[in-house]
Amino acid sequence: MRADARRNYERLLTEARTAFTEHGTDTSLEDIARRAGVGIGTLYRHFPNRTALMGAVFQGEVDALLAHARELADAPQPCAALVEWLRAIITHASTYRGLSRALMTASADDSSGMARCSVPMREAGGALLTRAQQAGAVRADVSISDLMQLTNGISLAVEESPDDPQLADRLLTLTLSGLKGGERKRQSVPETSPERPPAAS
Repeated sequence: MRADARRNYERLLTEARTAFTEHGTDTSLEDIARRAGVGIGTLYRHFPNRTALMGAVFQGEVDALLAHARELADAPQPCAALVEWLRAIITHASTYRGLSRALMTASADDSSGMARCSVPMREAGGALLTRAQQAGAVRADVSISDLMQLTNGISLAVEESPDDPQLADRLLTLTLSGLKGGERKRQSVPETSPERPPAAS
């Protein structure tokens, strides 16, 4: 890439990141180009569509999440490691309004501009999930695709409820209660309490 083209590329990424943070991922591409000091044609030469631009903008955050997954790969508690990573995804997705919806769409289309984010994320999450399943902490029938969709759904709910800071943890806790491996032993409920003897017949 020529020096001037590289400068345009970097300016577009900088302005897109700012615009997505302030106004969401559906912000005007024309406004992004204008703020970067280039024409809309230049933007499209670098990024043929909105999802391609989003994928480039979020690549840095995705790289950080992938690095975090590698750090957790040998954690002594596989289930806790998986939960920690899922929480990090939710935090990341909530930074940009509309990102969780885009990731949900990309998960069903590996040819989309966001696939460069979603595909390696599924691979990294799959490794953490497999460890948790092998440890017996997560049911064997749970797939990483379903788990990522659930996580993106939680991110979307958090995005729509900015006044409820505890919502993500509550929903994640509910989700994980359905993931756990092993059968719960049902607690038998005594028909009479120890303080009250049964009535004489």
